[in-house]
Amino acid sequence: MRGQILGVDVRSGDGLVAGEDGERYTFAPEDWAQHGEPMRGQLVDFEAAAGRARNVFPVPVAPAVAPAPVAAPVPTIDRNKYIAAVLAFLFGIFGIHRFYLGRVTSGIVMAVLTFTVIGALVTVPLSIVDMVRYLVMSDRDFAARYGR
Repeated sequence: MRGQILGVDVRSGDGLVAGEDGERYTFAPEDWAQHGEPMRGQLVDFEAAAGRARNVFPVPVAPAVAPAPVAAPVPTIDRNKYIAAVLAFLFGIFGIHRFYLGRVTSGIVMAVLTFTVIGALVTVPLSIVDMVRYLVMSDRDFAARYGR
């Protein structure tokens, strides 16, 4: 018969089981047929005999399997981070890589700044930083940032 342990006396080891039939059955430590201690609320299988539970076994419970996490699909993009990095390296001072990525406003600002001495000093390191950033950025992050 199946049942559930209602309680166990920690000093004596005697316990009480509620059976499927609605009756309550007592058991002694020698009736527990498993290693370890019985626990309150545990589902058990036992033999009922004259108000006593004999050969009390815990019912094996299958572990809950968590569903595998579903990876978000990688967004598709018509731009390539390696091409953007090469453009930043070769023509970065003119902001060509920004035009390639659809950042027209910042591309125009870089192109205009190139014609001033101070602007050229700003756009050269900026294009190198952009190149390194494109190469280090993951494909997923690149597509999320520069996708349309």
